[in-house]
Amino acid sequence: MSLFRLDASIMPATSASRALGDLVEQEWLDAHPGTEVVRRDVAADPIPSTAWTDAVSAGFTPAEHHTEAQKAALALRTRLADELIDADAILLTIPLYNYGVSQHAKLWFDLAYTDPRIDPQGTALRGKPATLVTVLGGNYDVGTPKEGWDHSTGWLRRVLEDVWGLDLTVVTRPFTLVGVNPALDAFADTAAQLKADAEDAARDAGRSLAAARA
Repeated sequence: MSLFRLDASIMPATSASRALGDLVEQEWLDAHPGTEVVRRDVAADPIPSTAWTDAVSAGFTPAEHHTEAQKAALALRTRLADELIDADAILLTIPLYNYGVSQHAKLWFDLAYTDPRIDPQGTALRGKPATLVTVLGGNYDVGTPKEGWDHSTGWLRRVLEDVWGLDLTVVTRPFTLVGVNPALDAFADTAAQLKADAEDAARDAGRSLAAARA
């Protein structure tokens, strides 16, 4: 039994997404003590920016003519795909950055996506239980001044649910910059409640993740 965990926050010491991920992971470990947690920190150990190009170009190049860079990219994409395929469950903690997807997470997805086992025709991940934890510095819900500015969560849901076919649960915590950005001080009470709600949701998601692989 194993859990694959990916983290993408560039500030691990104060990361709200990692903190919520820890709650999910703890529920998994409580239900499956002693099981392996395979970790990939794409912020601390980022995917090379040229790896996706090298892997794609290798697909149009005879194997005997692959460059060293192409060989390395193909080997890395296989490791990324293996981590997902071999896991019994998946936990991803990916914050919103600059209204979009974390570049580290996007590079990871793009390279893994070149593996034929998990491309649109692949079935290796179909139905696998997964939890996505995502946090947002502001609040982009319906009716807020910046409604629709979150261009990360929708994309992540699309590729994880519809492309890879994961059985996905999403845990979201908005307003993580309250207490950091003075312009948001008026929302302190709201932010505190949203934090508590997200923590409850993370624990629930962790229990559900564990139960799916009981």
